[in-house]
Amino acid sequence: MPYQRYVAIGDSQTEGLNDGAETTGYRGWADRLAEILATHHPDFRYANLAVRGRLAAQIRTEQAEAALALNPDLITVMAGMNDLVRPGFDATAVAADLEAMLKTLTASGATVVTFTFPDVAKIAPLARHLRPKVLDFNDRIRVMAERHGATLVDTFHQPITTDPRLWSDDRIHATPLGHARIAAAVADALKVPGADPSWADPLPPLPPMPIWRRAGVELAWAGAFLGPWLLRRIQGRSSGDGRTAKRPEMRPVTSANV
Repeated sequence: MPYQRYVAIGDSQTEGLNDGAETTGYRGWADRLAEILATHHPDFRYANLAVRGRLAAQIRTEQAEAALALNPDLITVMAGMNDLVRPGFDATAVAADLEAMLKTLTASGATVVTFTFPDVAKIAPLARHLRPKVLDFNDRIRVMAERHGATLVDTFHQPITTDPRLWSDDRIHATPLGHARIAAAVADALKVPGADPSWADPLPPLPPMPIWRRAGVELAWAGAFLGPWLLRRIQGRSSGDGRTAKRPEMRPVTSANV
């Protein structure tokens, strides 16, 4: 197992939101991946620089160089979704920030992992207008990952990634099961001993939902999550205002600290 020093950079998904609680701390897929990797190396160390709400440009300026300073041999980069859902999204500019990170990070000699995004229209039907942007941005990610030799976890074409049981009520952050599946997907992409493609196996079918109930669920989601999100955008606020990385230093991984 070649990986001894792992750094995760990104936004709320990599920070681990909704896999745990604000009061007790979040675990998340990156922590779960670190736990898997730690079983293969006694001297394994892990840092997580991700902060919720961060845009790709902020991840580039605040986290990429800081990650390299920790001398990692494995780096995961999940960035761009916070940009994509905002009005005025500039795919070319955001892709340039992501590509600059991939270029710099892979040039260090570290293994770099990045991700495409799942089909938002199937996760949140009221956001289906974003689907063409996701398709275009995913194509850009595939090209830049190949160009720079980054390992790609391509989630879009995997039906499991839109199963509602992998997503929290806000439809933005993964559930603990969703975080576990993401960690397993990365382990599979890295060919970690014991990992396999079973992360993409479907769950048992859900019972059909009547149209009237589905409409009510969508309206409830809009009121509870979409409305407050839009209000923060109007007010120029971010969920990450005043927050810093939860794990800024390389530390051993144990059940007590991850």
